[in-house]
Amino acid sequence: MWNSLPGGLYALPEFSSDLTLFPFYYSTLGKSPSQEFTAVIQAVTPLQSQQQPIFKLIHAVAKSKFCAQILVLWNCEKPPPPRNKWPSITIPFSIIEGKRKTMSGRFFPHQAIKTDAVLSLDEDSVLSTNEVDFAFIVWQSFPERIVGYPARSHYWDSGKGRWGYTSKWTNEYSMVLTGAAFYHRYYHHLYTYYLPMSLLSMVDQLANCEDILMNFLISAVTKLPPIKVTQKKQYKETMMQQGSKASRWADPDHFAQRQSCMNSFTSWFGFMPLFHSQLRLDPVLFKDQVSILRKKYRDIERL
Repeated sequence: MWNSLPGGLYALPEFSSDLTLFPFYYSTLGKSPSQEFTAVIQAVTPLQSQQQPIFKLIHAVAKSKFCAQILVLWNCEKPPPPRNKWPSITIPFSIIEGKRKTMSGRFFPHQAIKTDAVLSLDEDSVLSTNEVDFAFIVWQSFPERIVGYPARSHYWDSGKGRWGYTSKWTNEYSMVLTGAAFYHRYYHHLYTYYLPMSLLSMVDQLANCEDILMNFLISAVTKLPPIKVTQKKQYKETMMQQGSKASRWADPDHFAQRQSCMNSFTSWFGFMPLFHSQLRLDPVLFKDQVSILRKKYRDIERL
């Protein structure tokens, strides 16, 4: 571990002494990536009707031929509804109750996660089964990185002398948010046991920035940018159900907090670990002027 990148500081032996269990040794050791994934959905909004986004999300993910199980991390003040109130699906489904606003809890290495691949989802993420399948196929080629849809970027603000965070659509990105992304389950262990309690407490207190911190951590380990798949402008529902509050993404304080987090994380790491990329991976024949019947991931084109 010490003589092979990323080295002993990141390849924690407390996780395992078997190198085949670490994603960054797959190619060296000739190991094939996981053929299945576990979907982990962060739920912070009490269920009020069958029309909430999380129900559509569960149905879409459960239809994936690669999905082994779905876990819902229930972080609401109210107890979760009984199982018969949730969607009826054929794959294993379970609920893990946690404390409210412990945002870092979504990255805890739960024993229930048996697959190497984890699909991290926010409850209001908007994904089709085709999008899930294609992103997983891409992740199998890059098992040490984050692979997903919502991309963001960082930049140096020379006027303020600090790092900035932007959600503007450009040709570059440096983060793929964990509201709809695949990564290896080892990063749950690294996030929980390698990062200092001060950063985890800050994330929990703000109820924000856990996705940025995970991007910092994985880029620090791999020295590589994440992988964005397919152009997708909408990956969240803009509003919750009638009678509830608007999504936190519409809150200006939420964005200001993320700007501040960037610099707090950089200070602890001692450097800016994020890398910019211009790579985006699309399905073969995506947007090409040929019959839709010739395309494997047809629904992605229609969305």
